[in-house]
Amino acid sequence: MAAPEDPRRRRVGLLYDERMCRHATPDGEIHPENPDRIRAIWQKLESEGIPQRCIVLSAKEAEDKYIASVHTQRHVKLIKNISSKKFNSRRLRIASNFNSIYFNKGSSEAASLAAGSLIEVSEKVAKGDLDSAIAIVRPPGHHAEPDEAMGFCLFNNVAIAANFLLNERPELGIRKMLIVDWDVHHGNGTQNMFYKDPRVLFFSVHRSACVTTTRNLVESVPPDTGWFAPAAYRTSFRYFRRKFDFGSFYPARDDGSYCMIGEGPGAGYNINVPWEQGQCGDADYMAVWDHVLLPVAESYNPDIIMISAGFDAAVDDPLGGCCITPYGYSLMLKKLMGFAQGKIVMALEGGYNLKSIANSVLACAKVLLEEKPLVGSIEAQPLESTWRVIQEVCHELKTFWPALSVELPQKLLVSCRRPCSIELNLSSSSESTVENDEGASTTLCATNFVDIIEPLSKLNIDEDNHWKAVAPDHIPTKQSSVVLSEECPNAQALMPDKNVDGCTPWRSVLSETEVWYGSYGSNMWNPEFLCYIKGGKVRCLSYGQVEGMNEPCPGSRDKSSPKDVIWKTVPHRLFFARSLTCRWGKGGVAFLHPESNKNDKAYMCMYRITLEQFNDVLLQENSLHQENGRSQGAGTPLLVLSDIGVAAENKSLPLEALKAGCYSNILYLGEEDNLPILTMTCSCSEIDQFRSGELPVSGPSNGYMNTLVRGLVEGKQITREEAIAYINDAATREL
Repeated sequence: MAAPEDPRRRRVGLLYDERMCRHATPDGEIHPENPDRIRAIWQKLESEGIPQRCIVLSAKEAEDKYIASVHTQRHVKLIKNISSKKFNSRRLRIASNFNSIYFNKGSSEAASLAAGSLIEVSEKVAKGDLDSAIAIVRPPGHHAEPDEAMGFCLFNNVAIAANFLLNERPELGIRKMLIVDWDVHHGNGTQNMFYKDPRVLFFSVHRSACVTTTRNLVESVPPDTGWFAPAAYRTSFRYFRRKFDFGSFYPARDDGSYCMIGEGPGAGYNINVPWEQGQCGDADYMAVWDHVLLPVAESYNPDIIMISAGFDAAVDDPLGGCCITPYGYSLMLKKLMGFAQGKIVMALEGGYNLKSIANSVLACAKVLLEEKPLVGSIEAQPLESTWRVIQEVCHELKTFWPALSVELPQKLLVSCRRPCSIELNLSSSSESTVENDEGASTTLCATNFVDIIEPLSKLNIDEDNHWKAVAPDHIPTKQSSVVLSEECPNAQALMPDKNVDGCTPWRSVLSETEVWYGSYGSNMWNPEFLCYIKGGKVRCLSYGQVEGMNEPCPGSRDKSSPKDVIWKTVPHRLFFARSLTCRWGKGGVAFLHPESNKNDKAYMCMYRITLEQFNDVLLQENSLHQENGRSQGAGTPLLVLSDIGVAAENKSLPLEALKAGCYSNILYLGEEDNLPILTMTCSCSEIDQFRSGELPVSGPSNGYMNTLVRGLVEGKQITREEAIAYINDAATREL
């Protein structure tokens, strides 16, 4: 006779279905949100014997009517049918209309299974058949809006299950629900679906893309003052502009601000904790749990807790840039088990390091099973910015939750904190960072943070602060001496001024002269070009694949944005050459034929910048800020005023100092508003080498091509179809 079941043993549901692995990129391209994510989790749990100690459930597809409770009928119909044969020829094009989405023949089934799985486990936990549950599902859901798939998410799984319990099963007694979204990206979709509903307390802690504060501050500046506003306004504006990752962290919208607290009857039931930066770890999350989430949860007293459990804030995640350990996640979960009688449903969201995501889910499973006490400790202190964020959140919500009115102990604010220390590892991200024929790279290693957009322009370096980030209003002046650290050999753009001919600092002189820099390659896309000015790297998704810079640009010493951006066409031939670059992999990059031809036409995005900035861009495009792994800096300028005169007279100017680079030839393309138009390309002798086969000629990679298309389309020059045809023609015509 079988032994009776231990009544003290917690009944934990566990759901995994291999069918959800059928959702994958259409052509097998590498992508962070891939089937191996859930396979790695399941294999780890099996190796630890977790399924044998849980109640394993089968996945079920969600009924359309339940999905339509939070999504529009049009959206439901699209996702349900996108994998059918009638969409075979249109699937790729439809995916390109969404933000960070791909589709294939398995997408419809996987999306329906993910949503249905959440309904299944949530209903069993609400009924009491299970104490808690983990749904290992994909595609994730928390970014999906009522009428839009985005951010790898097709259906909003947690929102569908939450609405099911609240509106379809009222007899289960779920009147108040707490949704905790600890994914590193803001759960915009879930927030918007319950923004006016007091039955759902939505809590999201995330790296922020908040621009609301900046916008509100601009609106508060007295009219007609512009940048001549009082210093207090300007200083505050710069401060808030530095905050929140410069409004660039995905999904790069302002609804993740702590000011977004709900609306109407839902006012006060939406809580956002937006990190000002990366590097947040166990101590930072524990501080937010103890001082924000837990006091509110105790007051709210939810009937059930649903967790949008993204693990992309984990150590070593390639997209998150934070550092929560498996022990940290287990402690976050353990603290929530004191509410709702432990009725917790965990739904997988993000998380893209297979080892980290597997170990973190395992740690959470052990917590829900309550088989062993937690082992571990948190020795680090929260970041200084963490306490600022906590104070701001509490101030915004204390009228709704009196528990947040308690002032943080001064001891915490003064003693128990760690400053924001930034490790710099800057290297070129120019398309001219070319590998040789043997595959040896001339660049240094990239940083570990591979964000969709990861700007470095917030890193203003002050030698007196030992290489720590400082507010923009404390940037050293042009006369300040900035010393390079041994730990940061590549920060060329931060080198001090050097004298020209032993007298005037060249940067000071060239900063007074403006030119037009004409880009015909990937820098036609404005976000990429800004990396050459402000520093950093830009990553985007196209057809479901992460594309863009693998390494950050050092940026210019002068990080001012271009004063103007215009477009024009020039009578020069666009072509693609070289065969391998560190940034784009296999494939050619763009060049402009040095000689004009009235029968040729190339599109050019022109940026009005200073000659100093042009020199810094030129330096980065040719990778000359590196030599033997060391920063070389610009001791003297590459191009001065007298050189422009020579270029104007001869229409081009080969620069001897750049002969080892790809873009060693300066082209003079006339004037616009009495300012010279300059660009950079190969030399005439290299044209002969391309023709003879001595140097390779090859078409662009898909990623590089997509960046060019994006620049042309977003620049409103031509349609997407015309842009593709334009690039294909340039890539296939013989020189």
